[in-house]
Amino acid sequence: MPSGFPGFPAEMMQFLRGLKRNNRREWFQPRKHLYDQHVKEPMLQLVDALNAELAKFAPEFVTDPKKAVFRIYRDTRFSPDKTPYKTHVAASFSRRGSDGLGTGGFYFHIAENQIEVAGGVYHPEPSTMLQIRTHIAASHQELRKILGDKKTRKLFGDLHGSELSRAPKGFDPAHPALDLIKKKDWYLDGSVDTAHVTTPLLLREIAERFRAMVPLIEYLNRPLARKKPVRDPF
Repeated sequence: MPSGFPGFPAEMMQFLRGLKRNNRREWFQPRKHLYDQHVKEPMLQLVDALNAELAKFAPEFVTDPKKAVFRIYRDTRFSPDKTPYKTHVAASFSRRGSDGLGTGGFYFHIAENQIEVAGGVYHPEPSTMLQIRTHIAASHQELRKILGDKKTRKLFGDLHGSELSRAPKGFDPAHPALDLIKKKDWYLDGSVDTAHVTTPLLLREIAERFRAMVPLIEYLNRPLARKKPVRDPF
């Protein structure tokens, strides 16, 4: 079993439940020290422990915890929802040396009623999308094999992602992998029992899902990622 993270304190979920009921600055600001103590700092520790696991099977995705963890503050500029805070904590791990190409990576978030773990390519730029579609058109049998793996299907089910209603421009409407080519995102998405959030099992469960996602992420990144030496980034 992976070691290095004992689980979140019980106060973490209590804080997220309270924030969900009282998502306003007047409630959060006097309790920011509780957020820092019971949510933010343990989250940084969890990401650090996950980095130790990623170093074993996906070292190019090791990410500085301060860069991996998302801010609690929502960007409300273009949203009709003006609540100022997210009611979950999240982190993502992107491939180093991708030069902003939007390559595939790992993600998880923890809310008071859900732990989600995902990995793949989400909302890529049009040029990246075209590279992935072209790659799939030429090697779809390999992708089918990855997605058909028993453990992968048990943990995540089918491949997720929004899709077009017809073949994208330049692709054969009769292509045998049209269902995969039509997608606009390509990712696996699973969950972890929230009962694990205060136990060492949380680290193991997330790390297990990250490891199972590696073949898909490596496949999607193949036409995108430049090969660079792996080195400690922080």
